[in-house]
Amino acid sequence: MSSPRALVAVDLGKSRCRAVISGPWGADDRVPHRRDVYDGIGAPGLAAADGVAAALAAILPLRERLAEPISAVSVGAAGAWAAPAAAAELAHGLARELRAPVVVTSDVVSAHAGALDGGAGVLLIAGTGAAALGIDGEVSTLVDGWGPELGDFGSGSWFGREALRAVLRASAGLAPATLLTDAVAATIGDPAAIPGWLSADGPLARRLAALAPLVLDAAEGGDPVSAEIVADGIHLLVASAVAASSGSSDVALHGGLTAHLWFRSALDQALRAASHAVAVSAGDALDGALLLAERTDLPHERFVHRAE
Repeated sequence: MSSPRALVAVDLGKSRCRAVISGPWGADDRVPHRRDVYDGIGAPGLAAADGVAAALAAILPLRERLAEPISAVSVGAAGAWAAPAAAAELAHGLARELRAPVVVTSDVVSAHAGALDGGAGVLLIAGTGAAALGIDGEVSTLVDGWGPELGDFGSGSWFGREALRAVLRASAGLAPATLLTDAVAATIGDPAAIPGWLSADGPLARRLAALAPLVLDAAEGGDPVSAEIVADGIHLLVASAVAASSGSSDVALHGGLTAHLWFRSALDQALRAASHAVAVSAGDALDGALLLAERTDLPHERFVHRAE
């Protein structure tokens, strides 16, 4: 009798590395169950200098948490889309170190596979960053995911930056007063403290994204300045989703901003107004990584790097 299959899925982002293990541990051994096994620090991305070495350093500590025999490891890694050669190198490096077959793809691809259960459609991510990936048969389109300096339009970091701009402009008499001034002051201080806060140590995109709920709450509460910012952000997110779509009109949503019920409702309405149906997300990036480890017949396969 063969031993149970234990698959490890890894979601390697720029700030966080999460891993789960899936195997038949329960009353019915035919049903796989997923449990968390690791939550550590991420890596700068495979497209960065020494990106593969940093990714290995982020992932390999999970070995200490693995007691079961592993049949395969599947990784969704930030930067893999832009650096396919580095993704292939990471797959081979992990296969050598973990002595198991390894699958590596982009974290956006694994998230798409998880959200749409391996099917066609668009995944719109609105979290710290923002991106839209559309996959429909042989057609695939990635829009945004360009980072906070060049893109991530409608993301948490974008909302945070727009909030600070609104506060600074209001303080100089260049724009209307806004509830954001008091909301931001509770976190940062008066407007004069903003430049110093921006230059502090730590990932700026994450700190900016932490301000996004202030904007969403103020907009929900009727602040005109915040409402305008949110309307602009939703317009940018919907534009990315539309640009990424081809034959399918289904759009699944991921990302922390979509947990804000008022914002989620407004985004849903805007997508429907653009003739796109909001699909219920079937799972997350870790579910997608597990799916890609098990199947090679999905439209995502051309973005997958495998090593034995």
